[in-house]
Amino acid sequence: MPVTIVVGTQWGDEGKGKLTDLLAAKMHFVVRYQGGHNAGHTLVVDGQRFPLQLVPSGILYLHITPVIGNGVVIDPKVLIEEIKTLESRDIDSSALKVSGNAHLIMPYHVELDTLHERHLGRSRLGTTKRGIGPAYADRAMRLGLRVQDLLDRDIFHAKLKVALNHTNKVLAKVFNRLPLTPEDIAEKYLDEYAPILKPYICDTVALLHEALEAGQNVLLEGAQATFLDLDHGTYPFVTSSNPTAGGACTGSGIGPLHVTRVVGIAKAYVTRVGSGPFVTELFDEIADRIVDVGVEYGTNTGRRRRVGWLDLVMLRQAVRLNSLTEIALTKLDVLSDIQQLKVCVAYKMNGKRFESIPYHQSVIHQAEAEYVEMPGWSTDISGITDPQQLPAAAADYLAFIEDAVGVPVRLVGVGPAREQVLERQTCLQD
Repeated sequence: MPVTIVVGTQWGDEGKGKLTDLLAAKMHFVVRYQGGHNAGHTLVVDGQRFPLQLVPSGILYLHITPVIGNGVVIDPKVLIEEIKTLESRDIDSSALKVSGNAHLIMPYHVELDTLHERHLGRSRLGTTKRGIGPAYADRAMRLGLRVQDLLDRDIFHAKLKVALNHTNKVLAKVFNRLPLTPEDIAEKYLDEYAPILKPYICDTVALLHEALEAGQNVLLEGAQATFLDLDHGTYPFVTSSNPTAGGACTGSGIGPLHVTRVVGIAKAYVTRVGSGPFVTELFDEIADRIVDVGVEYGTNTGRRRRVGWLDLVMLRQAVRLNSLTEIALTKLDVLSDIQQLKVCVAYKMNGKRFESIPYHQSVIHQAEAEYVEMPGWSTDISGITDPQQLPAAAADYLAFIEDAVGVPVRLVGVGPAREQVLERQTCLQD
């Protein structure tokens, strides 16, 4: 299995970090391929919690080389703080590699992100205001600064001058803000950040292909998820990059023929942070219970997540978009003690029924869910170590999902810890 991709199938927060950490045991490289520090994940190992934002999950394994790929946008201050935090907890970060082609988040990106959201008012997108979108926008406009620019003072100053010539006009004329001075930014990035990050910077594309040629296993992990994808998500309530499996190839520099396994991570229910359509969203006491039991608050923002019943229309689309070979279902334990469960099998609007995602946004915003009701289970499943021990209702829930979407549910999470994952034997053909 040369290359495995781990991708979220919903709106993020599905537990990708934990599953990536679990799969990493058989890997040599773990690569983060897109996003920035706007999406965190928390690993629980031996009772200790490790919240990560930029550093790949594989950092907790001594045998793994963790890589931040070219598709990531990096705030150097955040990355340095994360490295220092890990090292303060006796986690060796010296093996970390950072692509020289990854783009830098600059101070003006953070300011623009905040101003844009404020300017949108009630139409705001609900971004984390951490500069992710403006950094990707500058990359597309060819105004971005890359990590490799930290290693050449002349190039850094020249690119920064061009970028600020554009950005300061926007800040002054659109938002009535004072211009930023390149000297202050350059001093911070070149004199403070560059010396610390220099040992980590390399040609990660060459590094990864040398690993593949040597027969080593590579795991690609993204941030966010399928329905936050810039092209395939619920636009405009999306992220600024491509978390889908195709984005894993461009964000790492590894071609698709190397990929042999694509694992889609899904919660046993659905959550979302920020604005945007949510067909199965709940607003009742069941929603409050799921939030409390599942601790559904953002790792980075602390915001309460919106919650709803599992949506198989979304999951089917995620199978298609990512060519999923299997599903890993997390947080099944959170549904324990809910007497009657619902699963969305189709959308309905104006007498029409949709078993796949409607292409037009108006339908998604106005659609109602068509549910199948299933009995719940009252047994605490968090201590189960054998999938055969699952209550019949829980096993039926899993079988219903895989039959509806056409790929096997191989892994099942029954708690937050690394060891609380069950591996199922399924009769469903891949």
